[in-house]
Amino acid sequence: MATLTAAYEGEKDPWKLATAVAATVTVLWLAHVYAHTLAESLAADRRRFGGLPSVARRELGIVLAGVLPFVALALGAIGVLREDNAVWVALAVGLATLGAEGIRFARLEQLGLAGTVVATAANVALGLIVVALKVLVEH
Repeated sequence: MATLTAAYEGEKDPWKLATAVAATVTVLWLAHVYAHTLAESLAADRRRFGGLPSVARRELGIVLAGVLPFVALALGAIGVLREDNAVWVALAVGLATLGAEGIRFARLEQLGLAGTVVATAANVALGLIVVALKVLVEH
């Protein structure tokens, strides 16, 4: 969402936006996989990255979170959605994903209705803060 928001100001082509989102998600995933694999290797005092496949699978949620926004942008690029609608759909999907993750967390923690509302709102708010910070940094 942050990449899309920051990129949209200077770029309106949905294919280029989709590519920017895909590239950012991929780089972020690779960085997480590397950092977690290195940390686990150091913690276990191993000199090899034997845990790489399990860490890559565990961090796959990062990539999966970018799939539907990418699809929305691709639909805009091929003319199924208007370009500006594709961007709004991609952002809405990102917000919905944050909300769903807040609900998932609350259920795992058995927080009840009030806790679920707070966890979901906090997750969405944090996501929006990250988007706002990314836009501010870009300017």
